[in-house]
Amino acid sequence: MNWTDERVELLRKLWSEGLSASQIAAQLGGVSRNAVIGKVHRLKLSGRGRATATPARQKKTTQGSSVQKSVARAASTARHVTTSIGATALQTQFDTEPVARHYIRPVENVVVPISRHLQLVELTERTCKWPNGDPLSEDFNFCGNEAAETGPYCKYHARVAFQPAAERRRNR
Repeated sequence: MNWTDERVELLRKLWSEGLSASQIAAQLGGVSRNAVIGKVHRLKLSGRGRATATPARQKKTTQGSSVQKSVARAASTARHVTTSIGATALQTQFDTEPVARHYIRPVENVVVPISRHLQLVELTERTCKWPNGDPLSEDFNFCGNEAAETGPYCKYHARVAFQPAAERRRNR
C-alpha cells in the first residue's frame, strides 16, 4: 500500500480530530495501526487536537516532574531510614521490628514440661525429640520427656508442632 496524497490528507484530518491510530487504520483500510503511527511520526504530527480526550488523561504538569514528586511523596511516607551514602539494600535500617507472618496458636491447659536435656545418642523411641537451642552449639539438646504413641514429641511439643487441618484452613 502506498501513501497517496489523498490518504495522507485524510490521515492528517483524522489525527487532528483525535482519533486513535487503530481507528484511523480501520477508516483508511489496508494499513495497520503501526503503519499509521510510523507515518504520523514521519510527518511530525505529534501535536493533535483531542476532541474526545478524557480529563483523566490530561494531566497538567508544573515545574517539577512527576517522577520527582512521586519520589518526594514516597520519601515523606517511608517507614524506613536510609543512610546518606547511597541507596543499597544493605544500608537500609528499618524503624520497626518485623511482624511475624505465621500465627502460632496459644497452647492452653498443657503443663510445660521441664526438659531432660538429652543428647542425640541418649534418645529412644519413647523420648521426645524436640530440639532445644542451636544444633551447632555445644549445649544443644533434646526435650527427652516421654513421647506420645502417635509421634516423636511429648504432649506439649506435639500441640506446638502440629496444627489441626481445620484450623489451618480457617487461618488461610
